[in-house]
Amino acid sequence: MKTPPLPAALVTGACSGIGREIARRLAVRGDHALVLVSENRERLDVVAREVFAAHGTLVHPIVCDLARPESAGELHAAVRALGVDVDVLVANAGTFFFGEVADADPARANTMLQLHVVTPSLLCTRFARDMRARRRGRIMLTSSISAWRAFPGIAYYGGTKTYLRTFAAALRSELAPYGVTVTTLAPGATDTGLYDPTVVDMDRARRFGVMMDPGKVADAALRAMFSGKAECVPGAFNRFATIAMRLVPQRVIDLVRRRAPWLPVRVG
Repeated sequence: MKTPPLPAALVTGACSGIGREIARRLAVRGDHALVLVSENRERLDVVAREVFAAHGTLVHPIVCDLARPESAGELHAAVRALGVDVDVLVANAGTFFFGEVADADPARANTMLQLHVVTPSLLCTRFARDMRARRRGRIMLTSSISAWRAFPGIAYYGGTKTYLRTFAAALRSELAPYGVTVTTLAPGATDTGLYDPTVVDMDRARRFGVMMDPGKVADAALRAMFSGKAECVPGAFNRFATIAMRLVPQRVIDLVRRRAPWLPVRVG
């Protein structure tokens, strides 16, 4: 009798921040093997060894640069070669930069578009097809509270996160009849490697509750995903922010943009 494939949870961006904390908590649950994905081999191996040592969870680390157009297909093929069924897909890998679109480094912008739009979409196409055939599965896409409102300086970041939010909502409706759930995770500022500590006062942000601990975000995210919720905005401050952002008139945002020191208007 053929042994059925092991159920697995795949987490991208698994070597740091929210992705690492999600991986740790999935290991505590113990009901899935883990497929952890990152382009950083050294840090990924550290997380894989840590999870196995602490919980004895079977871990498959896969080194993959998800900013390449062909990465989704390569990752799907690598997972199939492992002989596991991905029942949980957490598309979490991301990047961040601040500045005007006209000043953006095209290569850096392309990396963000690949990481936030192209690769997660194609991962969903490939793995959702498998889940639909099995009539089970859970998908979580990491968006952001910036998806609630367009702000100058984060046009690329906010635009891609808005795409992920709407994409996840549509995908959820498509997959619901097949027993597959889709959850959008929309955190606010989180204490991860996305932010430059020389620019952002991390200690003060944490102290005033503006920046969340990635472990708390991961806890909220997994509760929402395993209960089948459509959307998760961790933290009271962030939930308030999503309401406030919709109420602020665009002219106020435009006025702040003209006067704020972090995005000065060019002269000449």
